[in-house]
Amino acid sequence: MSKRLTVSASPHVRSNETTTGIMLDVIIALVPALVMSAVYFGTRALALTAVTVISAVAAEWISRKVMKRNNTLGDLSAIVTGLILAFNLPATLPLWMAAVGSVIAIVVVKQMFGGIGQNFVNPAMTARIILMVSFPTAMAKWVTPFQNCWSADAVTSATPMATLASAKGGDLSAVADILPSLTDMLLGKHGGSMGEVCSIALICGGLYLMLRKVISPIIPVAFIGTVAVSMFLYSGFNLQYTAYQLLGGGLMLGAFFMATDYTTCPINKKGKLIFGIGCGLITFVIRVFGSLPEGVSFSIILMNILVPHIENLCASKPFGTLKEKKAKEEKKA
Repeated sequence: MSKRLTVSASPHVRSNETTTGIMLDVIIALVPALVMSAVYFGTRALALTAVTVISAVAAEWISRKVMKRNNTLGDLSAIVTGLILAFNLPATLPLWMAAVGSVIAIVVVKQMFGGIGQNFVNPAMTARIILMVSFPTAMAKWVTPFQNCWSADAVTSATPMATLASAKGGDLSAVADILPSLTDMLLGKHGGSMGEVCSIALICGGLYLMLRKVISPIIPVAFIGTVAVSMFLYSGFNLQYTAYQLLGGGLMLGAFFMATDYTTCPINKKGKLIFGIGCGLITFVIRVFGSLPEGVSFSIILMNILVPHIENLCASKPFGTLKEKKAKEEKKA
């Protein structure tokens, strides 16, 4: 019996990986940070997460129906978007604002551009920035851990990043008394967005994704490494200042879970390296010279926009083709 040769268009890569499987791994990787957010901010953190996830799922289902497209809830991407958005919000944010953020992320950023794989910027990051611009007071209310976040009387405080912004030149002497210890920074016992405070939980989640080969280590290492080197040089080789910059803000969350988004980051290794370094440099510039104490969200969005140009720059040459200059020389000969 003769065997038939199946002819099909490229690409010819075969893999057992599915979108659902990849998203499930991301959800599992986010669980440690979710648990710690519940420990520090109580049931308010779980309620906020439930609202963003349910709103994201509902927005995707309704928008797909209205646009007469196939249902895509089974790929779990809406759940991931809802989770990541929740991690970027303060635990005290009014629930209706969180729902608005989910709708913006799913409908405006994702579905209006064609759905999963078609958006050119990270949906959760874009939604966070829009919420920051639309509701600046609510988005800047940072409560300290172990309080009743349902209460209007919950004590708020500046985030470590806001405190570090006043440490000009990396000099911590003027702010040392009000900064949490590096141990507290690692464990998350300080004010901030509910899913970005516990660095060790985020690192564990990121390592899980690397071990599962869901993400490449290139972007996280380049992103975090660039921020580390830049802050180390800026501060006059101050390791303590550099450690605070690495453990504070959304650097770990952004580097492991948002900058590595398949749709909005480069495909090849060289492009990933450029992307990660770019995110790190922009984050450094905004944190040190900008008017905002944090710059991860903006750095990722800006680099997302540059991805097509990065991929054109790093595109590999087709096998057997000649460089333009060499081709002209051979033609003249």
